Order: sequence, then structure tokens, then C-alpha cells
Amino acid sequence: MGYVVRGLDPAPFAHLFGQTNEALEAKGVLRFRAEPDSALPDRVELRDLEPGETALLLNHVHQPADTPYRASHAIFVLENTVKPAVYEDIMPPALRTRLLSLRAFDAAHMMIDGDVVDGSAAEALVTRLFANPAISYIHAHYARRGCFAALIERGQGNQDVRGRSG
Repeated sequence: MGYVVRGLDPAPFAHLFGQTNEALEAKGVLRFRAEPDSALPDRVELRDLEPGETALLLNHVHQPADTPYRASHAIFVLENTVKPAVYEDIMPPALRTRLLSLRAFDAAHMMIDGDVVDGSAAEALVTRLFANPAISYIHAHYARRGCFAALIERGQGNQDVRGRSG
């Protein structure tokens, strides 16, 4: 069956790249510079930032459907990133090393299952969740802080992602 993990499209954030800290703060956005001991997980490339790279911390609506599960949360976006990561049948680096909450949604964007798993064991949970044909997609969240991490879709044959924000 397989699965695909997708990073966010950076286009909606591009207008923020390069703005002054003051301009960003006026919009509720903060800039962070990664330090050697910081673990800032980017939601576009799905990796932790390297020391010296900058990320914007901002609120993002990751579940835009008009259901009780509509949701937003804080995320880091690597500044000046241009292309979202796509991982097929493997968990991205930033997800493999963290405790995850996987939330499974049906085509009506209602949550119908979910569980918490160590990122190194997430593949088995994704496989179990997608064994249910009613599950259309999964949202991965970093369990400790609750932040949206990535969209997980079925592999082969599930190319329709309209209406879902990752």
C-alpha cells in the first residue's frame, strides 16, 4: 500500500521571508536562529534546522475543513525555503526522532482514529491506520507540544489532496 509524507508548500509563507523582526512581530510571527543545541523542526523540508539557519515561528491552520476538528497551531518554517519535501514509505528525519501523535481523518475531515507512537516506530502505526479504508489521510503532530508536523497520505493511487492542508 505505502504512504507519502509531505512538507508544507512554502509559497504561503514567502511574503514573510526577509521581513524585519519588528514587521514580523506586528503579524504575530517570530524569527529564530538555530543554535547547535536547538531542535527547530521545519515543516517544509521536514528536517531540523542546521546551526545558523533561521526559521519563522507562526500560527498555521493545518486542518482548514469546517468541522469540529478545524485546527491551527504554531509551526517553524525555514526562512527562504523553496521546495517542500516528499518522503515515500519512510518517515522524514524530523519525525523519526520525536514522539508523535498520529490523527487519522476520513474524506469528510472527521477524525476517526489516532494514537501516540515513537517516531522510530511510526511506520507500523501508519500501516495499521491505513488498513482502514475509511481513512483518507493522517496528520502527524509532535506529541509533546502538540504542533502540526506533516501530512501523511496513502501511497500509490491516492493523488487527490484537494481540501487538505498539510
